[in-house]
Amino acid sequence: MRKVTYITLVILALGFLAVILVGGWLVAPANRAVGNPPNVIEAESVKVASSNGHKVAGWFVRGDADKPGVLLLHSVRSNRTEMLGRALFLRKSGYSLLLIDMQGHGETYGDLITFGYRESNDVRGAVEYLREKVAPQPVAIIGVSMGGAASLLGEEPAVADAVVLEAVYSSIDNAIRNRVSIRLGALGRYLSPLLTWQIEPRLGISRESLSPVRAIRRLEAPVMIIGGTRDRHTDIAETRRLFEAARSQKELWLIEGAKHENLHRYAGRDYEARVLRFLRKHLQKPEN
Repeated sequence: MRKVTYITLVILALGFLAVILVGGWLVAPANRAVGNPPNVIEAESVKVASSNGHKVAGWFVRGDADKPGVLLLHSVRSNRTEMLGRALFLRKSGYSLLLIDMQGHGETYGDLITFGYRESNDVRGAVEYLREKVAPQPVAIIGVSMGGAASLLGEEPAVADAVVLEAVYSSIDNAIRNRVSIRLGALGRYLSPLLTWQIEPRLGISRESLSPVRAIRRLEAPVMIIGGTRDRHTDIAETRRLFEAARSQKELWLIEGAKHENLHRYAGRDYEARVLRFLRKHLQKPEN
């Protein structure tokens, strides 16, 4: 019995250590060199002031003078290059663009990834920068996963004139539970609380602060919410919950067969047509 007890304790200790290590990896920065803009798009490298003072690395693309600007926000553990495909079709339609690396990603410093909370400071600073560049034209946001969450979280949502949210989690508890369950099945539901309890001591923010479904109620801009019907990271129920919570003008698009992936690449021209239609509807200035 002593031997069994000892082995059990060792297994539990190793399991606990593994969960701690995984928690550390999840919030560790994902910095890497991005380099100069690719030749496929005429962009300039810029440094944007975040609303909390640090500098955010990005690319700015000058569009037509009479067209709005669009801020493009990447997903977690990615960087601005993820948004290049969207930048290309938007530029063809005349939009000015700003692609940034949020804190702890790409070439922007950050000691921790906070799943949209601290990153929201970068979004607010980027919106202000883009507004100055395209004034007097309006500004929209397209945010993927964490990028979408970052446009909602923090003291207040980013002040944009239209927002497109793709595969945005409804709450950090659901986000972690879904991802752990994908890898561990039913066992994930029991282990995910061991990850969520680490959020406050590691990040210094509460789990309630990481709730896009609560934050979206404060959003005043028209919003288009997009999700994939086969997305197990942000499932249909979460996407619908986010849509139902929104109080501004809103649209919902569930892409049949899409998983937690690059939805522009998956849906192609359909994605481009729907997003452009949404942007034109809500950013076009009325004629005098």
